[in-house]
Amino acid sequence: MKPEPIVLQLQDKELTVTSSDKVYFPRRGETKLDLIDYYQAVEPAFLRAAGGRPTLMQRFPNGVSGKSFFQKRVPKGAPSWLQTTVVSTPNGTESNALVLADLAHVVWAVNLGCLGFHLWPTKAADLSVADELRIDLDPTPGTTFDDVRFAAEKTKELLAELGIKSFPKTTGSKGIHIYVRLKPLWDSYQVRFAAVALARELERRYPAQLTAKWWKEERGERIFIDFNQNAPHKTVFGAWSVRSRVGAQVSTPFYWEELDSIEPDSMTMDVVPRRLANEGDPWLTVDDDPQLLDPLLAMHEKDMQAGLMDAPWPPVYPKQPNEPPRVAPSRAKKSDAE
Repeated sequence: MKPEPIVLQLQDKELTVTSSDKVYFPRRGETKLDLIDYYQAVEPAFLRAAGGRPTLMQRFPNGVSGKSFFQKRVPKGAPSWLQTTVVSTPNGTESNALVLADLAHVVWAVNLGCLGFHLWPTKAADLSVADELRIDLDPTPGTTFDDVRFAAEKTKELLAELGIKSFPKTTGSKGIHIYVRLKPLWDSYQVRFAAVALARELERRYPAQLTAKWWKEERGERIFIDFNQNAPHKTVFGAWSVRSRVGAQVSTPFYWEELDSIEPDSMTMDVVPRRLANEGDPWLTVDDDPQLLDPLLAMHEKDMQAGLMDAPWPPVYPKQPNEPPRVAPSRAKKSDAE
């Protein structure tokens, strides 16, 4: 028999949770209610990282072993207290997206089968301003997590050299994300320019280990610094969110001092709340000192003056000014030969 719905009182909001015993992680046995308990346990840290941001929901109605789908639009029948904001896709399509205003909004989404949250780099209060630089260190075939550690260390060193403070987290999978909280002065186009400059400078310094090459055929066995995670309207998997993996791994913030010891696969939804309670939130001060992008934007301008073009954009975006031909080098050579 199905369990009776559970009514939760979350501050001033009442929320009904249905099918609370539905198993979301079959190998481990955690249920929808276990996932809700997890987000309650990490609430302050989660909202520090995600609060006030629009989110793209990835819903798993039958848990991680079932099919999933992405949903930007809040479905009909949402409670009257639910906060939303209008976001747009690269092609201009608008949708009414969920804003993670408080824990009740998180639990409401979990009740729909949302495990983790893909967040915009903007706050709903001002969608024109991107207040995060997000550096995605993406392993390629043939690389290891030790290679990702090396990339993270060198990224931190370069940012520190430029006077920029950064905060790392595991991705919940095989990579590392490095975040820089920014003063509200730039839009996503400018933040992406900064990310391109950073990626290119890291490649210049460590060409055997790191790459800014967008086309996979050019990357080799190097860690890719994915600058396009900062493109306008791009969402990134949020800190403290639970991945749709059989191990229920969490995208876990960590202290820079832990870089050599952090093991992403061990950061699961049963472990992370205890870790947070015992060791504190590594991102506790993330909002205390918003950073300036000026050094990275100066590097970008220097690259442009040296004759470099913009880096390629993802295929879903309209053609951009100063962008090189959006075609893989091997295909371009074949076309030229023909």
